Parts: sequence; C-alpha cells; structure tokens
Amino acid sequence: MSEKLLCEIFRSSRKEEMYLYVDKRKGLVDVPEALMATFGKPVPVLTMILTEEKSLARVAARDVMAAIEEQGFYLQMPPAKESYLLDLHRAESARRS
Repeated sequence: MSEKLLCEIFRSSRKEEMYLYVDKRKGLVDVPEALMATFGKPVPVLTMILTEEKSLARVAARDVMAAIEEQGFYLQMPPAKESYLLDLHRAESARRS
C-alpha cells in the first residue's frame, strides 16, 4: 500500500450519510454499476490526501486506503439507527394520529 492517496469523496444522492471514497486519479471507473445504481448520483464532497495516520470520523484511514487499493473504492454506510429511537418516533407518530 502506498504511503499517501489523493482521495475523492462523494455523498449519495439517495441515501443520507452514505459516502463513496475513490482514488482521485481513477475516479469512479472501478465502482460496480450495481452499486452506482443503488448509490444514485454521486455528489462531490471533498478531496483529501489520505495517509495511514490520518484521523477520520468513522473508519481508520488505512482501512479506506486498503479497500481502494484492493477493489477501487470504499463505501461508507450510514450509521445504524438505535432501535429504541425508532420506537420513540413511532410512539410519537401514533400519539399524533
């Protein structure tokens, strides 16, 4: 794995908090069509230089770099919703009905 990677990050136009990380030099060419169909229109968010020591919010930069090297992209999924929060929302919605 190289020491640095110029990474471009896209957000999904269909799913909130879903992001796609790719090598800026290659773009989206290695991302499977089926994934792009689910992801929707990629909206550019950020271009950054990744190093193994870089701190990212939800994942280790070295894991992102490894995935991009191995498969051409890294897909960051939305965080799991706490089930009790969903239950609270449903209860509030039911009360309003």
